[in-house]
Amino acid sequence: MTDAELRQNCHTVLPGHRQPTPAETFAAMAAWCEANKVVHDVYGEGELIQSFERKVADLLGFEAAVFCITGTMTQVTALRLACAERGSRLVALHPSAHILKHERGNHQLLGHFDALQLGDPFRPFTLDELQALPDRLGAVALELPAREIGGQCPAWEELEAIKAHCRQQGIHLHMDGARLWEAAAGYGRPLNDVAAGFDSVYVSLYKGIGGLGGALLLGSAAFVARAQEWFRREGGNIVHRTPYVVAAAMQFDARLAALPACMRRTEWLYAQLAGFPLFKLNPARPQANMLHIHMPTSRERALEIRNQIAERHDIWLFNRAAHSVLPSHSYVEWYVGDNMLSLADERVLEALNLWHAALSEGVAA
Repeated sequence: MTDAELRQNCHTVLPGHRQPTPAETFAAMAAWCEANKVVHDVYGEGELIQSFERKVADLLGFEAAVFCITGTMTQVTALRLACAERGSRLVALHPSAHILKHERGNHQLLGHFDALQLGDPFRPFTLDELQALPDRLGAVALELPAREIGGQCPAWEELEAIKAHCRQQGIHLHMDGARLWEAAAGYGRPLNDVAAGFDSVYVSLYKGIGGLGGALLLGSAAFVARAQEWFRREGGNIVHRTPYVVAAAMQFDARLAALPACMRRTEWLYAQLAGFPLFKLNPARPQANMLHIHMPTSRERALEIRNQIAERHDIWLFNRAAHSVLPSHSYVEWYVGDNMLSLADERVLEALNLWHAALSEGVAA
């Protein structure tokens, strides 16, 4: 049985949002299109997509926004243009940045820009570390929250200081805002407050929103227009964006409205997890509705435990497990979404007890 089949057989799933079937998704999209009299865009021209772009731009406090088919295309293009404007090919990136870890060297192999790693791999970079770079930077990219380090964010005062430094030095400040919605909930501040001071922002239409895919790039009208032309050059000019925009737009407001509740649930989870000594959490306190749970067992054993509990109790604990820095240790990511919101406290604690007990057997042995 595959992981997907095993998860599908579970009546209790802890991480993430409920995953509707394609039939359920397409039926909901069709009903929404019918109710809102949606017609297809043609190469990005159409009332639905352009009104949605304006809505998100207004929400985040930018002049303009434009759809792009992938976040990978969105971000390297934005940073390429920023560097061209500033006359420097250097972009400072955190070592855990998506561009460095998951995009197979596209920024370098396709000639977009040159990357400098900034800061410690296990925490957000600081203003002091940024100021210590002797090079003239074209851009700085900052991920909020930083997924690969458990959803950590800089302290608000540190973030504001980084914004001010980039503005004073004429450095383009770009946000990898794939999970910006979650960061705003963690800061307890409006989205436009978090986005203020950034020259450009990328947001995902599927990660926290639950759409089919796609992204938006936000910035000044002139910057966004240049990016839109480059998306065409790079093969992103698909004839109909309608499915991606509908899938995001039909649930956008509800997803944003639920995030404060997801954050409160995350805070509740932290309080409960403190009672399970084999679980070590990163970050130490909740900064968004996501976290990493570190365990004193190998990745392979962690997956065995997950699968055994799924088979015996119909409980799905987590999706992926990763090797940790320490030998015979591993960690998993939890995104606290509507699955966790819908579960009774007692059910969550039952799952945690089963998981911790299985871990304890291995440690005792």
